[in-house]
Amino acid sequence: MANRKRPIVLRCPVTEQERDLIYQKMEQIPTKNFSAYARKMLIDGYVIKVDYSELKAVTAEIQKIGANVNQIAKRVNATGNVYEQDIAEIKGALAEIWRLQRLSLLKAP
Repeated sequence: MANRKRPIVLRCPVTEQERDLIYQKMEQIPTKNFSAYARKMLIDGYVIKVDYSELKAVTAEIQKIGANVNQIAKRVNATGNVYEQDIAEIKGALAEIWRLQRLSLLKAP
Protein backbone atom coordinates (compact mmCIF):
# COMPACT_ATOMS: atom_id res chain seq x y z
CA MET A 1 0.00 0.00 0.00
CA ALA A 2 3.01 2.31 0.22
CA ASN A 3 2.96 2.99 -3.52
CA ARG A 4 -0.76 3.67 -3.70
CA LYS A 5 -2.06 7.11 -4.58
CA ARG A 6 -4.46 6.93 -1.63
CA PRO A 7 -2.76 4.96 1.14
CA ILE A 8 -5.26 5.83 3.91
CA VAL A 9 -8.32 3.59 4.17
CA LEU A 10 -11.47 4.85 5.90
CA ARG A 11 -14.06 2.37 7.09
CA CYS A 12 -17.65 2.97 7.99
CA PRO A 13 -19.90 0.18 9.26
CA VAL A 14 -23.47 0.28 7.90
CA THR A 15 -26.61 -1.79 8.25
CA GLU A 16 -27.91 -3.93 5.42
CA GLN A 17 -30.66 -1.38 4.72
CA GLU A 18 -28.14 1.49 4.62
CA ARG A 19 -25.90 -0.48 2.24
CA ASP A 20 -28.87 -1.15 -0.06
CA LEU A 21 -29.79 2.54 -0.02
CA ILE A 22 -26.20 3.50 -0.85
CA TYR A 23 -26.17 1.09 -3.81
CA GLN A 24 -29.52 2.45 -5.01
CA LYS A 25 -28.08 5.97 -4.98
CA MET A 26 -24.98 4.75 -6.80
CA GLU A 27 -27.23 3.40 -9.58
CA GLN A 28 -28.71 6.88 -10.05
CA ILE A 29 -25.31 8.31 -11.03
CA PRO A 30 -24.66 5.55 -12.54
CA THR A 31 -21.45 4.16 -11.09
CA LYS A 32 -20.26 0.81 -9.85
CA ASN A 33 -17.10 2.19 -8.22
CA PHE A 34 -17.97 2.44 -4.54
CA SER A 35 -14.67 4.08 -3.58
CA ALA A 36 -15.09 6.91 -6.11
CA TYR A 37 -18.73 7.40 -5.10
CA ALA A 38 -17.95 7.43 -1.37
CA ARG A 39 -15.00 9.78 -1.82
CA LYS A 40 -17.10 12.21 -3.89
CA MET A 41 -19.95 12.15 -1.37
CA LEU A 42 -17.65 12.56 1.63
CA ILE A 43 -15.75 15.45 0.09
CA ASP A 44 -18.49 17.35 -1.75
CA GLY A 45 -21.58 16.21 0.08
CA TYR A 46 -23.58 15.72 -3.11
CA VAL A 47 -23.29 14.48 -6.65
CA ILE A 48 -25.11 16.05 -9.55
CA LYS A 49 -25.95 13.88 -12.53
CA VAL A 50 -26.41 15.82 -15.74
CA ASP A 51 -28.38 14.13 -18.50
CA TYR A 52 -26.74 15.03 -21.81
CA SER A 53 -28.90 12.73 -23.95
CA GLU A 54 -31.07 15.58 -25.27
CA LEU A 55 -28.02 17.71 -26.04
CA LYS A 56 -26.35 14.79 -27.81
CA ALA A 57 -29.46 14.24 -29.93
CA VAL A 58 -29.64 17.91 -30.89
CA THR A 59 -25.91 17.93 -31.68
CA ALA A 60 -26.32 14.89 -33.93
CA GLU A 61 -29.15 16.61 -35.81
CA ILE A 62 -27.11 19.79 -36.23
CA GLN A 63 -24.18 17.73 -37.55
CA LYS A 64 -26.47 16.16 -40.16
CA ILE A 65 -27.69 19.60 -41.16
CA GLY A 66 -24.10 20.83 -41.37
CA ALA A 67 -23.25 17.95 -43.70
CA ASN A 68 -26.16 18.94 -45.95
CA VAL A 69 -25.00 22.56 -46.02
CA ASN A 70 -21.47 21.40 -46.90
CA GLN A 71 -22.82 19.38 -49.82
CA ILE A 72 -24.71 22.42 -51.08
CA ALA A 73 -21.59 24.59 -50.74
CA LYS A 74 -19.53 22.02 -52.66
CA ARG A 75 -22.12 21.96 -55.47
CA VAL A 76 -22.20 25.77 -55.60
CA ASN A 77 -18.40 25.95 -55.72
CA ALA A 78 -18.26 23.33 -58.48
CA THR A 79 -20.91 24.90 -60.69
CA GLY A 80 -20.61 28.55 -59.78
CA ASN A 81 -24.40 28.70 -59.57
CA VAL A 82 -26.71 29.00 -56.63
CA TYR A 83 -30.01 27.29 -57.20
CA GLU A 84 -33.30 28.22 -55.60
CA GLN A 85 -33.52 24.68 -54.23
CA ASP A 86 -30.14 25.14 -52.50
CA ILE A 87 -31.35 28.32 -50.81
CA ALA A 88 -34.55 26.57 -49.76
CA GLU A 89 -32.53 23.67 -48.27
CA ILE A 90 -30.34 26.07 -46.28
CA LYS A 91 -33.38 27.97 -45.02
CA GLY A 92 -35.00 24.67 -44.06
CA ALA A 93 -31.83 23.60 -42.24
CA LEU A 94 -31.71 26.86 -40.30
CA ALA A 95 -35.39 26.54 -39.42
CA GLU A 96 -34.71 23.01 -38.12
CA ILE A 97 -31.80 24.27 -35.99
CA TRP A 98 -34.02 26.95 -34.46
CA ARG A 99 -36.80 24.40 -33.87
CA LEU A 100 -34.43 22.02 -32.10
CA GLN A 101 -33.04 24.84 -29.99
CA ARG A 102 -36.49 26.02 -28.94
CA LEU A 103 -37.50 22.43 -28.15
CA SER A 104 -34.45 21.89 -25.95
CA LEU A 105 -35.02 25.20 -24.15
CA LEU A 106 -38.64 24.30 -23.45
CA LYS A 107 -37.53 20.99 -21.89
CA ALA A 108 -34.91 22.68 -19.68
CA PRO A 109 -35.81 22.74 -15.95
